[in-house]
Amino acid sequence: MGRKVHPIGMRLGINQPWHGRWFAEGSTYRQQLHQDFAIRNLLIGNISKGG
Repeated sequence: MGRKVHPIGMRLGINQPWHGRWFAEGSTYRQQLHQDFAIRNLLIGNISKGG
């Protein structure tokens, strides 16, 4: 029987780029992750309202 894998995870690096390209040290990871989500939500919200 085959195993099911996530399609995006399977194709990363082959034909799809990573969604985020940043690295963080241990203590700043959480803060930078929250900033990344906030920026993405802001951009997606503004782009969807654009013409």
